[in-house]
Formats: sequence, structure tokens, C-alpha cells
Amino acid sequence: MSLHTDIKGQMIEAMKARDAVRLNVIRGLLSSFTNEAVAKKRKPDEMLSDEEVLSVISRAVKQRKDSIEQYEKGGRSDLAEVEKSELAILEIYLPAQMSREEVFEYVKNKVAGLPDVASAKSGQFIGTIMKELKGKADGSLVKEAVDSLLTQ
Repeated sequence: MSLHTDIKGQMIEAMKARDAVRLNVIRGLLSSFTNEAVAKKRKPDEMLSDEEVLSVISRAVKQRKDSIEQYEKGGRSDLAEVEKSELAILEIYLPAQMSREEVFEYVKNKVAGLPDVASAKSGQFIGTIMKELKGKADGSLVKEAVDSLLTQ
């Protein structure tokens, strides 16, 4: 069963359980899936691949994290709490995230494999690593690891 189909089924479960927060998050995801399908010039009711679904969910997670940061800066902890509860629901669908140590170790091994570390462009290198990890690591953490290891 695809992730898209699984999430559609979970919407019905959330309705039966009267879980308003989970229901709103899932409805938002399904709407984003439809938008993604249309953006890729496909029919709105077509199913997305698991990779496309994870991409949409990752964007939603990033939006929630940005919103939480902005709300906390603005002193709106009530709105930040709502975003945090939605973030917790979204993170269930993502693959397990790598720890800080695992990311630094992975990047260190990649840097060791480079023929000329001095000429490596960090932006391209970060992009390559993010593609290899496919959502298993936070982009800001990868950037931090690459910057610290390439500037040594």
C-alpha cells in the first residue's frame, strides 16, 4: 500500500476518532498532494509516489518549524503550540531522522573521499549529500556539518 493511500485511510480514522488536529493536518496534506499532482501536470486524483509524498510532507514540516520559530519570536506561544502539535503529527510520516553525530560522521566520510577538499563548493556538496540521505537528515544540520568540515 502506498503512503498516499495510507494517509487517505487515516483521514477516515481521524474523523471517526473525532481528532480535529490530526484531521486538519491530514486534510492539508491531501490538499497539498493534489496541488503537487497538478503542478506535475497530472490529474488531481492521481496518486503520488512515496518519494513525492515524502517531499510534500518534508515541505510541510519545514513550514511548521519556520512558523514555530516566528511565533516564538513574536511572543505568541499559543500559536506556536498549535504548530508544534501539527508538527508532531507530520513527523510520524517521515523516515527516522539521523542524529547529529551520525550526520557529522557521514559528512566526514564523504569529505575524506574528496580528491581536493579545498576546491569543493559547499553548496553543491550539501545538495549531493541531501540527495543521498533523502530526507533522513535535517538540511540545516548537514549544512553545519559541511561548513565545519570544509573550513578546517
